[in-house]
Amino acid sequence: MEIITVVPFLTMAKKVLIVFAHQSSGSFNAAAKSAAVEVLAAQGCTVEVSDLYAMNFKAAATAEDIKGDVKDAEHFRYQEETRLAWEEGRLAEDITAEQTKLSEADLVIFQFPMYWFSVPAIMKGWIDRVLTCGFAFTKEKRYSQGLLKEKKAMLSFTTGSLESMFSSTGMNGDMNVTLWPIQNGILHYCGFQVLPPQVFWAPSCASPEARTAMLEGWRSRLQGLLEEKPLSFISLDCFDPKSFQLTPDVQEKHASQEFGLTVGIHLGKPLPPQNQMKAGC
Repeated sequence: MEIITVVPFLTMAKKVLIVFAHQSSGSFNAAAKSAAVEVLAAQGCTVEVSDLYAMNFKAAATAEDIKGDVKDAEHFRYQEETRLAWEEGRLAEDITAEQTKLSEADLVIFQFPMYWFSVPAIMKGWIDRVLTCGFAFTKEKRYSQGLLKEKKAMLSFTTGSLESMFSSTGMNGDMNVTLWPIQNGILHYCGFQVLPPQVFWAPSCASPEARTAMLEGWRSRLQGLLEEKPLSFISLDCFDPKSFQLTPDVQEKHASQEFGLTVGIHLGKPLPPQNQMKAGC
């Protein structure tokens, strides 16, 4: 009699890439990164870290990212030139090395301190240079049909302000609105299944006990991270391929709903609460 062992999803050989952006190995962000490495590795995952500052990763997207001559030096267009270079295998080695890591990963975690309501410049450079047209998206294959749709991604970051300050009545504004350009305009655009963010609210203002509790909460979440459901976004099929507008039937279907569809595509209605913070919202 043959016995077949069913291996739970989390114990399978999943690969995780952590894109890490902090200058200090003694930072809270470094502790959060290390916790992820430790917990995920203990579950049998292969975890690789791209430590951008330690790598001295080049942030500027320039013609130097292309080996050999560019197609049009006088009117240089980075997206078009890097798409062609990707197709011909002429991208710079630091870009192709990161693309290889990304191609092999099932989950990508971006670990960083929030700078100016976004990611640090060095991480934005990673995004600009690594997620090239042709590799991560095309005009035809983006959003729900993006080229990275089989992968999961998430943001894990620290803030300098308290959670209450990132509310709909707080001086920084609703965090759901802040995250829309990153989670929809970058991650979802490339097709990623976007997991809810892990937000560490103002650890620099917290007590040692509170910081420890934050990390323990992260460790606990990591135990089931790969089984989590992603955030909700609108399928590309809901848009007219010529006008790029929601189709009339979709608009009619949601006309009587209290809230908009998403933070960005809200139909002039109140924003759906926690749409960029919790799955199913």
